[in-house]
Amino acid sequence: MARTISVALCTFNGARYIRRQLASVLAQTVPPMQIVVSDDGSTDATIAMLEEELRAHEAATGWNPEVVVLRNEAPLGVTANFEQALRASTGELIALCDQDDEWEPRKLEKLAGMFDARPGLGFLHTDATLIDDDGAPTGGTIFGALEVSDEDRQAVHSGRAFSVFVRRNIATGATAMVHRDLVAACGPFPAAWVHDEWLAIQAAARDRLDLSEEPLTRYRRHAANQIGAGDPTIGHKIRRVLGARGDRNRMLAERSRILADSLLGADGVDSSKAALAERKAEFEATRAALPANRLRRFVPVLRLATAGDYPRLASQGWMDVVRDLFQPA
Repeated sequence: MARTISVALCTFNGARYIRRQLASVLAQTVPPMQIVVSDDGSTDATIAMLEEELRAHEAATGWNPEVVVLRNEAPLGVTANFEQALRASTGELIALCDQDDEWEPRKLEKLAGMFDARPGLGFLHTDATLIDDDGAPTGGTIFGALEVSDEDRQAVHSGRAFSVFVRRNIATGATAMVHRDLVAACGPFPAAWVHDEWLAIQAAARDRLDLSEEPLTRYRRHAANQIGAGDPTIGHKIRRVLGARGDRNRMLAERSRILADSLLGADGVDSSKAALAERKAEFEATRAALPANRLRRFVPVLRLATAGDYPRLASQGWMDVVRDLFQPA
């Protein structure tokens, strides 16, 4: 029996792009049985345009999926809004959907097929073609922008995804499909985490995550993106490494502690992954507590480096040694 598929579409002042995205969802070769729209307090014509597009589709085809529209009078923010949409979705499989992208016609068909081919899969993400504001390809991909290496991909494919995701997130929610039982197991989503990062690392901790190199989404990058991939230029990396520390390390320590606590004794998580998450929390707590005086950072950073923690736990590996030694407070 075919799996039921829901689409969790979150919107906020998306009138510029919503028609094209919804049209691409409705044109799927395997259509969703449900679309859940969670609108985070839009003040433009987003919902009116969405309803017009649905009426036109039904008039042309005689069919529409079940549509649920949730309206937030007070904005929830990206993470809580997506959690609301996911929890309202009733399909066995749920495709996450941003308002400003466009889908390849066979996206749902191919994603569902990958779930069928791998029983127990909980989270699947893919590459995506980068497009500009007008929908023209820019010549890049999400995996390229995130610098997802061959080593990262092989680790994910071979069941070692947690070793990748404990260092950094490489999954983009706009490309992802999740199993609804993973959503149930991962709630409530902590405010310190973005929804797709949280679902991905929880799936990785349970050996339930995989990726596909096929770009099934056209991912639009524009000035109004709330979150998204930046360009991995040398200048960007230098600014990131040598920019002021600010709250970044405190945030990493908070997130890592939340993760470690969530995995301790969790169903489907073996002790080695829980132990690695605990070590990550300790590592980030030490980094967050580094003194403002650069000379006084040398000994604690050296201890972390000689223990092998930077290549195993830091998002930029050995480059984060430079960051921790020289970043201004």
